[in-house]
Amino acid sequence: MGWKAAQKLIGHWKVLRGDNVMIIRGKDKGETGTIKRVIRSQNRVIVEGKNLVKKHIKQGQGHEGGIFAVEAPIHASNVQVIDPVTGKPCKVGVKYLEDGTKVRVSRGIGTSESVIPRPEILKIRTTPRPTVLGPKDTPMDLVLEKTYDAKTGRGMPEL
Repeated sequence: MGWKAAQKLIGHWKVLRGDNVMIIRGKDKGETGTIKRVIRSQNRVIVEGKNLVKKHIKQGQGHEGGIFAVEAPIHASNVQVIDPVTGKPCKVGVKYLEDGTKVRVSRGIGTSESVIPRPEILKIRTTPRPTVLGPKDTPMDLVLEKTYDAKTGRGMPEL
């Protein structure tokens, strides 16, 4: 990727993995699907079962060769998130609720201004958190040790 392309990367992504989107341009225009993968370095997304291309794969050890249909990436500007109430494509905006949580809302003409829920697939961790302490983990007794007292000022370094 050249330096010109790097300048045009999307800063704040409005579409996430697991979102229901409609393809608004290209050979699959008007079709809906779920985002399978987001490629931020190329401003592209892969939609499940859409934008299929034929790929010729050579036979090798442990796998068969042949011609396979593979999902190709689509530019992020060619998909729009589907409004959960109306079922039509919409722009995505950000809004803060009364309790301070940040949510995505549908924007545009003819939309419901409703909250777009965060996809469930993002709540599942791909790699589970480790349950056993490793050699580089700090022991809990050192973590919970109180080293500074605000009232007396003990623990402050001498400057």
